[in-house]
Amino acid sequence: MRIDAHQHFWMYQAAEYPWISDDMSTLKLDWLPADLRGSLRQAGYEACIAVQARQSSAENSFLLSLAHAHEWIVGVVGWIDLTSSSLPEELAQWRGYPKLKGFRHILQDEPAPDFMLRAAFVEGLRYLGQQGYAYDILVYERQLPQVLQLVAQCPEQPLILDHLGKPEIGERPSQRWQEAIRQLAQYPQVYCKLSGLVTEVVGGQWRTVDFRPYLETVYEAFGPKRLLIGSDWPVCLLAAAGYSDALSVVDQFLNQLSSSEQAWIRGGNAAAVYGISVDASDG
Repeated sequence: MRIDAHQHFWMYQAAEYPWISDDMSTLKLDWLPADLRGSLRQAGYEACIAVQARQSSAENSFLLSLAHAHEWIVGVVGWIDLTSSSLPEELAQWRGYPKLKGFRHILQDEPAPDFMLRAAFVEGLRYLGQQGYAYDILVYERQLPQVLQLVAQCPEQPLILDHLGKPEIGERPSQRWQEAIRQLAQYPQVYCKLSGLVTEVVGGQWRTVDFRPYLETVYEAFGPKRLLIGSDWPVCLLAAAGYSDALSVVDQFLNQLSSSEQAWIRGGNAAAVYGISVDASDG
């Protein structure tokens, strides 16, 4: 089963999505399963994983309701406050939702660089791992040193680095980013999503060849069994003509790999790290 491991749904309200700025008019719309399904199937993907875009328990309920209504939404990455003293009780309320596979916090927007290293956050993250949940890490390249410290403290927690750690796209990858990626890849519990690259290009003008050095770096570091493909739809529409256009950045790189390696990256690895075993359908 081919799985788009990273996309979003929302019913737009400005107060609920403060990260959608005035220059992101494309995103100031409702983006729902009916808007994605045709493009997903046309690109050859049977299923997807919906990732949080709001930091509230209401986001979990919203995404899980969509996953319940559509079998091809095979997983949800929600949000929970890892620093809460009542984390066990809050997590317990989601136990009856098997499609809830993991959680994420928008760490890239935290003003304190050491937010993720606070004792309460680290303890909360460890607790998630003990309860069988994965965790997505959303950061900018400049935050990768803190991510390395966090990962070292959570050796049992499955972690997925979103969007290649948001490298600063230029003529070539920075030494800082390359070194951090290689160090992160030394931890076997860390995976990396091949997603979100097109929106990291300043000015929005990009060529597929621009991303090859970044994809080569993560492939060499993580290997084919710890990489996941994701569209980052509909955010990708800020810099891509459409769903397939955004995926083509990674697809052209994957086409040079063996069929088994492509299968792992296009779905097998997502199923493994998120614990997905169901078949997708047209529900």
